[in-house]
Amino acid sequence: MRTATRRSPLTDWTLLVPVVALVALVLSWGRDLPPLAVALVALCLAGAVLAAVHHAEVVAHRVGEPFGSLVLAVAVTVIEVALIVTLMAGGGDKASSLARDTVFAAVMITCNGIVGLSLLVGALRNRVAVFNAEGSGAALATVATLAVLSLVLPTFTTSKPGPEFSTAQLTFAAVASLALYGLFVAVQTVRHRDYFLPVDIERSPGEHDDHAPPPTSRAALISLGLLLVALVAVVGDAKAVSPTIEKGVADAGLPDAVVGVIIALLVLLPETLAAVRAARRDRVQTSLNLAYGSAIASIGLTIPAIALASVWLSGPLMLGLGPVHMVLLALTVVVSALTIAPGRATLLQGGVHLVVLAAYLFLAVSP
Repeated sequence: MRTATRRSPLTDWTLLVPVVALVALVLSWGRDLPPLAVALVALCLAGAVLAAVHHAEVVAHRVGEPFGSLVLAVAVTVIEVALIVTLMAGGGDKASSLARDTVFAAVMITCNGIVGLSLLVGALRNRVAVFNAEGSGAALATVATLAVLSLVLPTFTTSKPGPEFSTAQLTFAAVASLALYGLFVAVQTVRHRDYFLPVDIERSPGEHDDHAPPPTSRAALISLGLLLVALVAVVGDAKAVSPTIEKGVADAGLPDAVVGVIIALLVLLPETLAAVRAARRDRVQTSLNLAYGSAIASIGLTIPAIALASVWLSGPLMLGLGPVHMVLLALTVVVSALTIAPGRATLLQGGVHLVVLAAYLFLAVSP
């Protein structure tokens, strides 16, 4: 067994960048920024993304899988939900479809973008990416159920005109989402934890090769705090640059939904980078935990939060997807099921998922 010397998990830049990015958020919040300031905030945003990935890996190394990927997925989603509610509160009728657009973008990015990149990287390293079909299949089933209950059914219900839920229907969707999310977390972390542990081609599930010693409890707690600071900065700085993005989208004559897609891409950058780095270490299961866990948390936490916020938010709440997006969702579920079932994937499966994501992005720009 080889020995490895490892520097401290808390390096100077990872301590400084989240604080600088948070300061940039405070100074830019609610202001019209000149181009130079926008560029500086974007630079802080990129640094905060890298810092978030580093601190997520420190925490994950300390607590182990699948708790590590759960920490990052839940942290990003909670802050993303807060951002959605904040934007909806100040957006009026224009923000009526914001929750739907953001949640659906998150589902497509995680289930096709993060999964596709992870499988591609894993297959490039070992010709075949290996993972636990039991755990990934259960996660995919949860994503599909949540997506249909929250994003497809409102298009077909008749209690209210348009793709909306009635109050009773929204309450049911919120309770069902929370129940499914809680059940999934319990299965993932307690009852069937072994289904979500990394798999190695030459070893049985759960047998790791962690040569570097885990960080101390103090270092892990510091990283957890800095992870939250970095994620707040990521989401807040993304919101700070969103007026510039909106102006660019409007000047280019693109649909308003493109803004939500861009913001979702920025917010999910930490998880994307963390998943790709895990795949490079032959931990494709960790990557899938991040992808599907983020999709589950995005729906399972957003819908209840929006249902609660609808008590004081004015205007309609459009949750139902249109025909094009429902076709893309159905395609994503079918392709994902075929990918997950064997527990092994090649470059082809990764490429197929990335093409589905590319179709979604293209149709967002050119509906």
